[in-house]
Amino acid sequence: MKLIRTLPVICIIVVLLSACGGNPPPPPPAPGNRDEPTAAEPATGAVDVAAPTNTSGVTSASGKTVKIKAEVWVDNWFAFYLGETLIKEDSVSITTERSFNKETFTFEAEYPLQLNFIVKDYMKDDTGLECIGTDRQQMGDGGFIAQFTNAETGELIAVTNSNWKGLVIHEAPLDVTCAKAANPVAGQGACGFTSLSEPAGWKLPGFDDSSWATATVYSAQDVGPKQGYEEVRWDPAAQLIWGPNLKTNNIILYRLTVTQP
Repeated sequence: MKLIRTLPVICIIVVLLSACGGNPPPPPPAPGNRDEPTAAEPATGAVDVAAPTNTSGVTSASGKTVKIKAEVWVDNWFAFYLGETLIKEDSVSITTERSFNKETFTFEAEYPLQLNFIVKDYMKDDTGLECIGTDRQQMGDGGFIAQFTNAETGELIAVTNSNWKGLVIHEAPLDVTCAKAANPVAGQGACGFTSLSEPAGWKLPGFDDSSWATATVYSAQDVGPKQGYEEVRWDPAAQLIWGPNLKTNNIILYRLTVTQP
C-alpha cells in the first residue's frame, strides 16, 4: 500500500523537472550533410545563377558570406563552378563558331574558394579544325581571362595567371598538316587526337592537382581577343592564359584555390 501511495509523487517530480529546466533529449539531426557540395543542373541560358551559401563545400572560420563579382572572357566557351556547384555557363553555345563575348555575373560564397573552369575552343569535330571543307579550313586558337572582385568593396580577389593549374583533356590535330587535308577525318592520317575524361573529384577543394601543369600566359597580341574583351576594365594583374599549345589544346580544365580574402 505504501508503494501505491508514493507513485503519484514520483510522477509529479518527473513532470516538474521537465517543466522547470530539465534537459529533454535533443531532436534528431536533420538529414543530409549541408557541407557536402551537390551537382547542379546545367545552365540553359544567360541567366545568372546565385550560388547558395557554402557551395564550395567548406566553411570559413568567420562563416561570413561574401558577394563576388566575376568577369570572364573565353575564346570560345566556358562553364564556371564553385566547388562542384555550377555557377555560370557561357550564354553563347560552343556550337557557335565565332562565339566571342564576355560574361559578368555575381555569386555568394565563403572562404576558402575553389574556383573551377571548363574552357573550350570551337572545333567542328575531333579533328580540332574549324570551317572544314571551305577555303577557311584551319586550326582554331583559344584564350581565357577572368577576374573576381568583392562586389561591395571592389577589392580584387583573384585573377587568371600562371598560378592556375590546368589539365588539357582534348588535343587535336596531333599533326598540324591535318589542317591542309582535302577530307580531314578525326583519327585518320594526320588528324589524330587525344580525348580524356574529367578526373573524378577534380572540382573538390582537396583534389590533388600536383601533376597538373601551370597555366601558360599569353599576350593579347598572341591571342587576338575579339568582341567582349574590350568591354571589361581588366586589372593589370589579370592575364590571358591557355594550355601550352594555343592552337591544338581544345578543352582544358582549370582550378584555383583562394584560401583567404
